[in-house]
Amino acid sequence: MKNMNKLVITSLALTLVLGSCTGGESTEGESALTTENVESTTSIEFAEEAFDFGTITQGEKVNHVFKFTNTGESDLVIVSAKGSCGCTVPEWPKEPISPGESGDIQVIFSSEGKKGKQHKRVSIIANTEPATSVIAIKGEILTPDAEPEAPVEEETTEQTES
Repeated sequence: MKNMNKLVITSLALTLVLGSCTGGESTEGESALTTENVESTTSIEFAEEAFDFGTITQGEKVNHVFKFTNTGESDLVIVSAKGSCGCTVPEWPKEPISPGESGDIQVIFSSEGKKGKQHKRVSIIANTEPATSVIAIKGEILTPDAEPEAPVEEETTEQTES
């Protein structure tokens, strides 16, 4: 059974690396899959799976930390975390997380060149069942006005004494 879990996780990692889209987060910093760090599967539980950043102005960056706990009985190894586009960059722990311990995945979203409603996902590949977990950020991006509105001039009336 252990060999089957290793095979499934290795296959998923290879599929992810070879089939990743251009513009996505790089694979730099991925955890190395070895027989020492992926002996069995475990489970992960996020405090929240989605974050709504509300309304921001185009060009702003949003930073949010997703907290998680290893709720299984084996070490949790996050192999990779990838944003649905290059504007969404996750940072995750590279060391195994012991059972019962918690960790953070920081997600930075850049709204440069974006407008309107946005919904971006981060796919996390780990030695969990299922192997892929998804967290998301969403919100709306307003574009700055091309020309600022001219100030409204108040009408003044001259009063004369009678």
